[in-house]
Amino acid sequence: MKYEFQKAQFAAEGYAVFDGVLSGAMLEMLREQCSLFIAREDSRMDALGVDSIGISHRGRRYFANQCQRTQPALRSMLFSPIMADICRAMLGDNAYFFFDQFVVKGPEGGLPFGWHQDSGYVVGNGGPTDHAPYLTCWCPLDDATAENGTVRVLPFSRVPASGKGILPHQRQAQTNDLVGWTDDTGAVTIAVPAGSIVAFSSLLLHATGANRSNRFRRVYLAQYTREVMLNPGTRHLRNNAVPLLLNGEVATVA
Repeated sequence: MKYEFQKAQFAAEGYAVFDGVLSGAMLEMLREQCSLFIAREDSRMDALGVDSIGISHRGRRYFANQCQRTQPALRSMLFSPIMADICRAMLGDNAYFFFDQFVVKGPEGGLPFGWHQDSGYVVGNGGPTDHAPYLTCWCPLDDATAENGTVRVLPFSRVPASGKGILPHQRQAQTNDLVGWTDDTGAVTIAVPAGSIVAFSSLLLHATGANRSNRFRRVYLAQYTREVMLNPGTRHLRNNAVPLLLNGEVATVA
């Protein structure tokens, strides 16, 4: 099977790295789309007369989500053979596209992002407390370095409790971030070239530093679940549930 090493590391430590698997026209498409969504977020803030919406802060940090709903070009990446292979190795025979967003840090001080589990955000924003762990694919569109605030992770062997369930998270008043851990002892800084994918469990504690470079640091985030996720109470669909893999076979082609 492809990606046997990454599959073993993901199972043991909660993350794996795929170097430079996105390139050429696909990488350029993602960069172009990112520029459109930065402009979209600035326009939203202009319309409201504010400089922040949720965890997005003008010029310093952007989270633009549900992007593929308005820009179908992104589906050529989300439902590509590359993502099918990664999901098959990380999740198994069934994988549903769940959520996407661009995460951008502004130059010369773009805000950091505290230690959290992605599942902590699901619960913190009203989602089901009993959802199955899912997959986040963190895809840098620029070389990701310690200087520009690349992702750092706390492997499951460092914080065993994180691999077993969702930790309590506290919302920070100034940034609206949810924080589930404060001790970075044993953290691994992942520096990778543009077009790489850092795949990690929604239970993995991770954080990013401030961008101290003089250029934007751009990332596209794609998430996949093993099963359809429903909101508690209403049992309505949460975000998306487009099948990429069913019983090991590709179910949706862009």
